[in-house]
Amino acid sequence: MSIDSRQVAAGLLDAVPFARTLGIEFVEVAPEAEGGVRAVVRLPDDPAHHNHVGGPHAGAMFTLGETASGAVVLAAFGQALDRAVPLAVTATIRYRKVAVGPVLATARLGGVPAEVLAELDAGRRPEFPVEVEVHTEDGTLTSSLTVIWTLRPNR
Repeated sequence: MSIDSRQVAAGLLDAVPFARTLGIEFVEVAPEAEGGVRAVVRLPDDPAHHNHVGGPHAGAMFTLGETASGAVVLAAFGQALDRAVPLAVTATIRYRKVAVGPVLATARLGGVPAEVLAELDAGRRPEFPVEVEVHTEDGTLTSSLTVIWTLRPNR
């Protein structure tokens, strides 16, 4: 699988302007084993986005993780956008430690893209998880997310 990370970044930032508002940067979107995809996005340190304890606001952290998960979905299923719309169904986040400075979210597709597409081809609305870990630049885990996505067939 070949992935044009610039195209994924541009497509996501066009579709989700709020990610652009926060200044989220795309570091990497790359294939992994068994057709999987990994995306890494970065939230720069901006005092305007800090909370009452000096780290990025919980909403900014969530948006970072959700953006990383969306990049994975676009990279894995971009070829199906003419027949389905990707939508987040549910998301859970666990805040583990206050982040200080810039943070990186790494998202990975939980599942095999071919199996998800086979469900779509069979007329079903597949659901699949994307797992995300958010770390500071020194590698400290600050939060983790699971975003359940679906591909809603076009009507």
